[in-house]
Amino acid sequence: MNRRITTPEFRVIYQLRIGKSKISGRGAYASGPIPVRKKIGDLGGVIIPLREARRLVKQSKVISMVEFGNGYALNASIDSNALRFINHSCSPNTYMRVTHNRVEFYALRTIRTGEELSCDYGATHHDGKLPCTCGAKNCRGFI
Repeated sequence: MNRRITTPEFRVIYQLRIGKSKISGRGAYASGPIPVRKKIGDLGGVIIPLREARRLVKQSKVISMVEFGNGYALNASIDSNALRFINHSCSPNTYMRVTHNRVEFYALRTIRTGEELSCDYGATHHDGKLPCTCGAKNCRGFI
């Protein structure tokens, strides 16, 4: 069953550019300063049933899903935006807030122009078996 629901209106408030990441693949970089505690934007994607999301995650090394806890998840690999390129870091500069079928990113501290955005994604579907490549001094080694 492939029931898909388009995510509610989403937007990226602060301009970002996508470029090669020192962490993994491509990353999202601040085009200008982002003040502490300011909302950066809403992650775009397609809302799908949780069962389908978990099946897709098992087939992927790149995590593009966020569970909502209501039987659905956001698949950020489809119809997404620049926020999907925020890589994991054990020493992040953003945090993610999941609320009402929406995934929001906020600045944990002031983010400088040209700085790569990162988020501590914590426990994932990889059960701590995916090697972490963040390079932070406090890196846990696995996600």
